Amino acid sequence: MDLLSNSYFALFLIVALGFILGRVKLFGLTLDVSAVIFVALVFGHFGVIVPTDFQYLGLVLFIFTIGIQAGPGFFESFKKEGRQLASFATILILVAGLITVGIVFAFKIDKNIAIGLFTGALTSTPGLAAAIDYTGSPLASIGYGVGYPFGVIGVIVFIRFLPKLMGYSLKKSEEDYQSKIKEEFPEIVRRNFVIDNENVVGKTIGDLRIRYMTKAVVSRVLHDGKAVTPSPETILRKGDLIKAVGTEEALKRVELLIGEPTEEEIPLDPNYDVRSVLVTNKEVVNKTIGQINLLHTYNATITRIRRSGINIVPSPNSKLQFGDKLIIASSKANMGMVANIFGNDQKRLSDTDILPVALGIILGVLVGKINIALGNFSFSLGLTGGVLVVALVLSRLGKTGPIIWTMSGAANQLLRQLGLIFFLAAVGTSAGAEIVSIFEQYGFKLFLLGGIITLIPMIIAAIAGKWFFKMNVLSMLGALSGSMTSTPGLAAADSMTETNAHSIAYATVYPVAMVLLIIIVQLISLIG
Repeated sequence: MDLLSNSYFALFLIVALGFILGRVKLFGLTLDVSAVIFVALVFGHFGVIVPTDFQYLGLVLFIFTIGIQAGPGFFESFKKEGRQLASFATILILVAGLITVGIVFAFKIDKNIAIGLFTGALTSTPGLAAAIDYTGSPLASIGYGVGYPFGVIGVIVFIRFLPKLMGYSLKKSEEDYQSKIKEEFPEIVRRNFVIDNENVVGKTIGDLRIRYMTKAVVSRVLHDGKAVTPSPETILRKGDLIKAVGTEEALKRVELLIGEPTEEEIPLDPNYDVRSVLVTNKEVVNKTIGQINLLHTYNATITRIRRSGINIVPSPNSKLQFGDKLIIASSKANMGMVANIFGNDQKRLSDTDILPVALGIILGVLVGKINIALGNFSFSLGLTGGVLVVALVLSRLGKTGPIIWTMSGAANQLLRQLGLIFFLAAVGTSAGAEIVSIFEQYGFKLFLLGGIITLIPMIIAAIAGKWFFKMNVLSMLGALSGSMTSTPGLAAADSMTETNAHSIAYATVYPVAMVLLIIIVQLISLIG
């Protein structure tokens, strides 16, 4: 058919058929975007080829957007309990890598196919991208296609039965998790207090250093029936009311310092305003609240920062990030100017600036070409590793001069999926030409080996999670899903609990797992 010789027509036909196939449910499961590679394998078998230019274009877009999204979580994962979750993921992936190496030598499986089997068994498309890049062989995509289906199903089944197999009570685990969260992220509340402590009467808020002493923010003061936005020069008089915002512990300290709490409300002055403002101005990103100096310039106070669904009590040292939502108290006359300082432009959150994407990929390609020598051994990060490392670092920086490296979720998702479908279509058609000969050589042995790579590492990691790390099973379910880079596994865990413990563990582990997978892929590819 002449139309199939047109690479653009073939590419988008494969993509369209892949998305149709990906939406078909079988036993409640779907292949989603990964179905594109299965359609591409069939087309490749019949001689249809998508040019490799699409493969590399898709590769750099996909890996760069993954790195930009994962960067903050990757570096944060090494703090506090994230280190435990990162260790959990490391055990699972190292075991899977060692099993893969063992399979290469024990069963005489082609190394490139085994690497693909490894990435498919752990359902890692970034790993497949790295495998294609490092091996230069389309055989990896055949291994991926064989290992992927059981990788999806195996993770879901394992997660479903894990609590019963290991004797966990989901209800008790939820209770333990909720009590722990209240300790780590105490709820932010507001409360009014009457000034009756003689030691503070007649002194200014600045003299008392209320924020430093209590960790709470005074957002309003009522004097002689008039509510005002406080400043460091605001004098506290006996009988005045203040509104304080902070955790329960912080408000207890306010009570000790100021006076008894009261149910009496502080009415809003007609000239007083409280508004949520979005941080979309590049000039304030990465600046601290103290540097912006709102209180002295506009007599305005930031009472709360909402970031990634979490409320944060602000301090002068709090750094602002693009997309933060600030709760600001100010006079109506000044509120417009204050909002302009931070941008407060909803449209900016959905805009896509292509310049940071282009510059980031250029830097990634250059870094990937740097050759690192360690004695007689030398290696380079390659295209995948270079782009990924640069994206992780840029995402962590957030901003360089006028350039903001982070992207809105919608923009990242669009570019990531566009890159992914280009990549899968191209590598799938390249591998399709050899798929029949591979099955003639290995038969169903590959399916069995893929299942081993999926299950054995999860079993070992789960044992370590329970008896060595003493993990809450809800966090373990998320950590397993993240280590296996399995969104269907996360969905299975989601239906088992009302908490978000699994989601937090997944988000913490996923970037670590993704980077480790790519490193292991490169190491296996170096085997002689």
